Amino acid sequence: MDIGRFAPTTSGSAHPGTLLAGLLAWLDARSRGGQFVLRWEDIDPTARDLVKQKGLQDDWRWFGLDCDQEVIQSQQRLQHEQALERLAQTGRLYECVCSRSDIRRHGIPSAAGGWVYPGTCRSRTPTDWRRSTAGLRVNFEGLHPSVQDESGLDLSQDLEGEMGDPLVRRPDGGVTYQLAVVVDDEFSGVTRVVRGRDLRSNTATQVALRQLLGLTIPVFRHHFLFLEPQGSKLAKLHQSIGADTLRQRYSAHQMCGFLAWTAGLLPEPRAVSPFDLLNDFSWDRIQKDDIPLIWDGERLSVNRPNQ
Repeated sequence: MDIGRFAPTTSGSAHPGTLLAGLLAWLDARSRGGQFVLRWEDIDPTARDLVKQKGLQDDWRWFGLDCDQEVIQSQQRLQHEQALERLAQTGRLYECVCSRSDIRRHGIPSAAGGWVYPGTCRSRTPTDWRRSTAGLRVNFEGLHPSVQDESGLDLSQDLEGEMGDPLVRRPDGGVTYQLAVVVDDEFSGVTRVVRGRDLRSNTATQVALRQLLGLTIPVFRHHFLFLEPQGSKLAKLHQSIGADTLRQRYSAHQMCGFLAWTAGLLPEPRAVSPFDLLNDFSWDRIQKDDIPLIWDGERLSVNRPNQ
């Protein structure tokens, strides 16, 4: 049986992009008769705000998508540490004392934005990684995973040159997103990862970590994004059009219908439940290009290229 998931970071309230990603991941899993996992990603220090986390959970329940399993990421620490131990056993785990400015000075642009870590500290093999107060990275030398999105897009990378060795544990002892997402998906038995295309540059890194850990590789599907009118990712707007604002102007079914229309699942926006969309759901119908989303202070609209 297929198992899908939605894994929002609990650092703020939901916005239209959050709801779109959750809806598409849910439709993908449920339309296949599969199970659906909801994971609250709270290991990042910026996400450790119980008020924001509760607000996001309330937004999700308002929107009305069900799940078969609910996971709090910070409660997965044992699994995360077991994965670090397995990486240490491969001989590829090493301590890193470089600062962000140290990495930036090398000036190697990363495929994900930011800068490639050039492997400066690779010789610093820890005698006991559990006692280390440094960051921990994984040596990706020679790794070139072949990865394809389900849509056919080639996501393969020369990881050493395009992304650099990933940080898997911070100096404060917390694991990073790249490792946690791999371990958490395996823990829940996830077979399909559906998410926005802003995360596709992470896919080869996550596949390489899975290979080093001896884990199964899920199917990846990356979908279109909502953009700000000037073209940047919508997330920067989420304080001005968060779900608390949307809930004052839309019912949950009206919001679902608007998102389904923008995605290509409805000919016009109308109030529907997520369950109403299941029978006709197909990725062939889903919008391919990113869409600028406009908020006039009262209602949402989109600026399609052909409009």
